[in-house]
Amino acid sequence: MKSGVLPSQALRRLIADGAIAAGPPVLDDQLQPASLDLRLGTVAYRVRASFLAGKGRRVLDRLDEFTMHKVDLTAGAVLEKNCVYLIPLAERLALPAGITAVANAKSSSGRLDLLTRTITDGGIEFDRIPEGYTGPLYAEVCPRSFSVLVRAGQRLNQIRFRMGQAVLDDAALTALHAADPLVSGQAVISEGLGFSVDLQPASGTLVGYRAKPHAGVVDLDRIGHYPASDFWEELHSRNGQIILDPGAFYILVSREAVTIPPDYAAEMAPYLAMVGEFRVHYAGFFDPGFGHAAAGGSGSRGVLEVRCHEAPFVLEHGQVVGRLVYERMSERPETLYGTGISSNYQGQGLKLAKQFRIG
Repeated sequence: MKSGVLPSQALRRLIADGAIAAGPPVLDDQLQPASLDLRLGTVAYRVRASFLAGKGRRVLDRLDEFTMHKVDLTAGAVLEKNCVYLIPLAERLALPAGITAVANAKSSSGRLDLLTRTITDGGIEFDRIPEGYTGPLYAEVCPRSFSVLVRAGQRLNQIRFRMGQAVLDDAALTALHAADPLVSGQAVISEGLGFSVDLQPASGTLVGYRAKPHAGVVDLDRIGHYPASDFWEELHSRNGQIILDPGAFYILVSREAVTIPPDYAAEMAPYLAMVGEFRVHYAGFFDPGFGHAAAGGSGSRGVLEVRCHEAPFVLEHGQVVGRLVYERMSERPETLYGTGISSNYQGQGLKLAKQFRIG
């Protein structure tokens, strides 16, 4: 198998070979162009604190140390804001030699400020699955801004598989950008493709949203159901600046329109901790075809999930806040991100999670 990120057709082969297994079986619509959606199991454990299993230890063996109570997710249950839950996932792995995996929160989870991370037996890192791992997968979920109603089978995180090393270095990324521009405007390439925040929109003054601190419960199955104004405050700027409040959560948008060519995938990563007292909550993968004209994109903005830390911070238009790390695909996916598979965020600008409606 050629080195690179494995596309959907390669994931089908892994499922057929038993390297990816699940009960109930994996569904076709879990397969994305370069990743697999993971499903919540039937029970959640409310735990006292986040934890990793640690080398040589099983997650289930450590639950007695941390579990406060169990929650049945079969008919749906509320995960309370600022509480930590450990949820066994429906999928399990038996990775063959040479294949590793990395997990990440889905875009809608990030936009809801759901801290969602994957842990494994013997794990010493979140969201990283080593070559040859055989065992179950678990989601650690901590709602940060809103309590959420979840059910067994829902998908909060996703997993991407790769063979060998696939990350493009700066020289390869520069050459790719020259052949097929990856962002609108000038490219900032340094350990990935830098992107900046847009605080001077082409029309109007709306630049983002700030989560309200005492909003209600969000049922994840209710798409376009909740008036945005019940959960979010609009952010306006007339001078290209906003001041981030410590502890607050923001939805902003990148100044650049991003393109992911069909033979590549990307992952959002932090820029530098030294650039300010905030973090871009880098949820989600960017699949082949995101923003690509052939998949109905013509450039799509990157939505930024931002949380400020210890001190108020002035964020200014054009400030670089994150980077996209590009990887080669092992082969071109049979489907691309976009209109052909009803992708939610193709061609997006400033956009909240799919549960909310504007107006």
